[in-house]
Amino acid sequence: MFNDPKPNEIENWVCVLERSTKLEVELAKSYLSSLKIPSNILSKQDSSYSLSVGDMSFAYLYVPKEFEQEAREALSELDKANGEEGEDS
Repeated sequence: MFNDPKPNEIENWVCVLERSTKLEVELAKSYLSSLKIPSNILSKQDSSYSLSVGDMSFAYLYVPKEFEQEAREALSELDKANGEEGEDS
């Protein structure tokens, strides 16, 4: 059931970031917002459980398709600035 969590397909939106904690995605959303890039978070955290890590807590950051390239470049630069060059979304 939770072996391979994948982002949902949402018409005209694309997932540019997926992380196991919602906080990381919220920080990325805030960063994109400062660059005037619209985004929305889809959290799959089960509210029945107080889990913040693992397969039941994945969070995804979506941007409109027309902002995909700009968002990916911005997030890549942010990762480099934070020393996380090896991570891929």
